[in-house]
Order: sequence, then C-alpha cells, then structure tokens
Amino acid sequence: MKLAYYPGCSLEGTAKEYNLSTKAVCKALGIELIELPDWNCCGATSAHATNHLLSIVLPTRNLIKANELGLDLAIPCSACFNRMKTSDYYIKRDKKIKEEVEKLLGRKYTANSKINHLLGIFAEDKINAIIASKVVKPLQGLKVAPYYGCLLVKPPKIVEFENAENPQSLDNLIITLGGEAVSDFAYKTECCGASLTLTREEIVLGLVNKILKDAQLRGADCLVTICPFCHFNLDAKQKDVERKFKANYNLPVFYFTQLIGLALGISPKELGIDKHFVNPLELLKSLELA
Repeated sequence: MKLAYYPGCSLEGTAKEYNLSTKAVCKALGIELIELPDWNCCGATSAHATNHLLSIVLPTRNLIKANELGLDLAIPCSACFNRMKTSDYYIKRDKKIKEEVEKLLGRKYTANSKINHLLGIFAEDKINAIIASKVVKPLQGLKVAPYYGCLLVKPPKIVEFENAENPQSLDNLIITLGGEAVSDFAYKTECCGASLTLTREEIVLGLVNKILKDAQLRGADCLVTICPFCHFNLDAKQKDVERKFKANYNLPVFYFTQLIGLALGISPKELGIDKHFVNPLELLKSLELA
C-alpha cells in the first residue's frame, strides 16, 4: 500500500514521537508513506476563527497536492484531519467557494484522493489482519483507556469517521494488540481543550482532570490517543493538573502507533517513548513490554 502522507506542523515539533512511531510502524507493515511535497500548515487551530476563506484555502492546497500524486491521503493529526475534511465538505457543496479557492491557488480541485485519519487506515479489516499477524509481543496485562478526543469524530456529518459518541476502532485495535480496552471509559470523545492550553490554561486543566480521573476510576494503567493536541494536554499538563486538583494520576499517555510498535517488537526508543513527560517505561517494564 502506498499513501500520501501529511505529517502536519505538530509532528515536526512537539509530537516528533508520533512521527517516529508512525514511520516505524508503517515500514513494519509494508505501508509506503510518500510525504506531500512542499506541504503547508492546514490552519488549525486559528484560521477558521479569523478568516473562513483562508481556513478553506490552506487545507485545500495540501489536498490538491495529494490529488496530483494520485494517492489517498493519510493524516495522523486529528485537527489536520478535521480541517481537511471540512474544506472538502464546503468545496463540494458551495460552488462560489470552490471557484474562489481555485482562483487563489491557481489549480483545480478534483477531490479524487480519499482523506483518511491514520487510525481509520489501521482499522481497515485488511490492515488490522496484517497487524494481528505481526504481533510478537502482545500487550497482555496492559489496561488502556482509549481517548479519541473530539476532532476525529465531530461534527459527524463532516468527518464521517464513525459513531461520534461511542467509536470502537481504537478499542478494537487495543484488543488486536493483546491489551485490554477500558470499554466503559466515559470521556473517550470529550474535548481536552486543545490549543486553549496556550490562552485559557485553567479550562484545559479542568477538562483534563475529568478525563484522567475517569480513566483512573475505571482501572486504566494508561491512556492512548490519536492527536498531538490531546497528547500534549494529557501528558505534558498532567503534573499541573495533579497540583491544581491535589490528585495523583501518574498515567502514561501513548500514541496509538506507539502501542502498535511495541506489540510488533519495535524498541521503545525507536518509537520515541522516552520523549514523554509522564515516563511510561516503569509500567512497560513491569509487564515485560520494554
């Protein structure tokens, strides 16, 4: 399988471990990622709040590049995925916007590339079966709270991912890897506050506290996510949450590609697991997973 790959800004910076683990896992699964040439920021999270047309133009430039490659698009970041799907949605339904966007970019938008979040690709039956066949170190004993966040599944009429309130693809993937998915985790699609961490940190700390508290109450050893924003807030802000709410969580937060990589026998260092704020290595060693 060959896919156009849009890493987005976060995977070039604060989410480098997501990029590392994505590339390592895709290589192990025989998926060839062709990074979009000269890709640009999709505008998340501020463009849509400042200029509607700009918020459509920025993602569409990348979508056109995928069209020109003749490949379906793989996007690891939920915010980027959401913006790409939103742009595609409006262009297909508003002739005036389509004309304005194409005029500004000087190119036609043909919409012949499927827009995928990386999780959606790995959840496909064919890829899931390949993953299952390559598991050499099952995540036995690891109880994982699957955190999808909101941007992957909402608004459902635009992103068209799966059940907006109770998605199952991440849960099923955890089971495929030999781990235990916390099926009654109540906050799996609740918002973590995303980029509000930069401007209204108190809101983010409150939201993250609710997510972590519920995961802990359900007996989770860790959380797994599919978004750089979510990972940053749950991982990097966890100690701030503990201080503010006088809590003790110490819950490692993994990218889903890191859990796949561990189960495939890829080393924690190659997956960037040593880059996390809440150290997962003690937990992994206790289960002989590292």
